[in-house]
Amino acid sequence: MEIPYLLTTTLLLLLFTTLYLLLRRRSSTLPPTIFPSLPIIGHLYLLKPPLYRTLAKLSAKHGPILRLQLGFRRVLIVSSPSAAEECFTRNDIVFANRPKMLFGKIIGVNYTSLAWSPYGDNWRNLRRIASIEILSIHRLNEFHDIRVEETRLLIQKLLSACNSGSSQVTMKFSFYELTLNVMMRMISGKRYFGGDNPELEEEGKRFRDMLDETFVLAGASNVGDYLPVLSWLGVKGLEKKLIKLQEKRDVFFQGLIDQLRKSKGTEDVNKRKTMIELLLSLQETEPEYYTDAMIRSFVLVLLAAGSDTSAGTMEWVMSLLLNHPQVLKKAQNEIDTVIGNNRLVDESDIPNLPYLRCIINETLRLYPAGPLLVPHEASSDCVVGGYNVPRGTMLIVNQWAIHHDPKVWDEPETFNPERFEGLEGTRDGFKLLPFGSGRRSCPGEGLAVRMLGMTLGSIIQCFDWERTSEELVDMTEGPGLTMPKAIPLVAKCKPRVEMTNLLSDL
Repeated sequence: MEIPYLLTTTLLLLLFTTLYLLLRRRSSTLPPTIFPSLPIIGHLYLLKPPLYRTLAKLSAKHGPILRLQLGFRRVLIVSSPSAAEECFTRNDIVFANRPKMLFGKIIGVNYTSLAWSPYGDNWRNLRRIASIEILSIHRLNEFHDIRVEETRLLIQKLLSACNSGSSQVTMKFSFYELTLNVMMRMISGKRYFGGDNPELEEEGKRFRDMLDETFVLAGASNVGDYLPVLSWLGVKGLEKKLIKLQEKRDVFFQGLIDQLRKSKGTEDVNKRKTMIELLLSLQETEPEYYTDAMIRSFVLVLLAAGSDTSAGTMEWVMSLLLNHPQVLKKAQNEIDTVIGNNRLVDESDIPNLPYLRCIINETLRLYPAGPLLVPHEASSDCVVGGYNVPRGTMLIVNQWAIHHDPKVWDEPETFNPERFEGLEGTRDGFKLLPFGSGRRSCPGEGLAVRMLGMTLGSIIQCFDWERTSEELVDMTEGPGLTMPKAIPLVAKCKPRVEMTNLLSDL
């Protein structure tokens, strides 16, 4: 009796020892983590706003590849160019998925939208529509006159303010109305702000409020995404707000769709199609795929991604230029030399204005519109930086940390556009990621670059800008998904003497 007992005990000990060694070996190849990870909540106790700064401090202390347990979610925090490159090149397909979160519903309406759709045939088709049908170079060229007209209307508005003796301008509202007008005219043909139609302006204000609410909700902390038990226990405040917001957005966008559907057949055949009209034409051939719900979701993502982000970046650019007047003067000199004083800056001029591009790149480095890239999720086990990353791990790339890393950039907190001289485009390897990278990078990059370049170039060309006081512009970051300024920029402007003749003709 004793022999079988000893044999069984020995076998069990060997089994447990083997399992222990295997588990220990496996855990030793996982990315480093932080002690302690508390029961149930994990590392949630470490997170404080603003999240990108908190995560940057943790990565600076514990390493650029960091594993956190946020409630029930395993999360990989990446804060170095080399690790980001590995995620978006060798592991690009693995990380092409999105995690299921309430955040995704807020931004993308549902999990089948362009922003949040799982990686697969549906996402590839949505991406194709965005890249080829909606945001291709050909389509952007078709809408060129809209961007030109809205930029000139902004200049006229600023000129009118100067002539009336009110030289102080709240830049946030001016930029926001410009970007919303551009996007809505491209999407539905409507111009909401700055016209003489009170009904349209009121409709635009309602939409702007919905868009603001979308970003506020998206930026709110939702512990239920990490601790589902709270939702089961009835803590559903954010979900209730989302349902009401979705209902308002559905009514608004369905109204746009119905109006354009009714006008179909009466419009000029040679007239270019708006984005909704193009999607409605695709609906005729594939009605089961191009449903009204799909169109509503699609245009919401385009508006959310293309308006607030561009307007916010323009505000940061002007804030930096007011605090660094020598940079503003250098940009004006470049425009005067290349363009002259007889015409306004155009989108086609941007490649010939490298210093203006340097200013934009440096602003995107210091104040990226998405300090944390939209989360990804590993669809299978993979390796990042020599560490094993299990399937289902959520990936957060902290581009703010990369952009402010003293190991990557000389004097990273200093505004120095000259650091980008000689760089083509908006990237410097994986050191600069303002539009993400890989399969799920922003498809609207081309539109954003055009709008930023022409708008900023035009107002720099036409006006001299000053601060409203001797004090430097407050550069404090406010709460929100797209890193807005805490205090909206108010600036003084006056027409440049060199541009008097051209401005008098506008």
